[in-house]
Amino acid sequence: MAHTTRQTSREGVVTGEDRSIGELLSAVTSDAQKLLRQEIELAKAEVREEATKAGKAAGMYGGAGFAGYMTALFASLAAVFGLANVMDWGWAALIITALWAVAALVLYTMGRSRMRQVSPKPERTVQTLKEDAEWARHPTR
Repeated sequence: MAHTTRQTSREGVVTGEDRSIGELLSAVTSDAQKLLRQEIELAKAEVREEATKAGKAAGMYGGAGFAGYMTALFASLAAVFGLANVMDWGWAALIITALWAVAALVLYTMGRSRMRQVSPKPERTVQTLKEDAEWARHPTR
């Protein structure tokens, strides 16, 4: 009967060629847990990045809201103080209102454009999870 020696390292990991199935499963489970923790950290980083993009787009929407407020304010002021000396009061108010409406439209369009760049799905994490799943199915490739 041949006797093989099993040595244990300082970390408690069995070294050598005689590791039992239980020890191998334990090592695989430990590696899988480590990989899962790393994937979770990657997902968190991606979500933070996308939240920053969403915050900037929300700022553009806020700017569009402020421009809309200014549209109402200046439409009222234009009705009173506008170009009443040059043209009818109503036409003067309409011109100022149109200028602020254009500003609101530009800000809204920019905000919408930025919001479309925001991806709610952590793309890199999804890709690495697909790669991990493929490796798990065929670890020798």
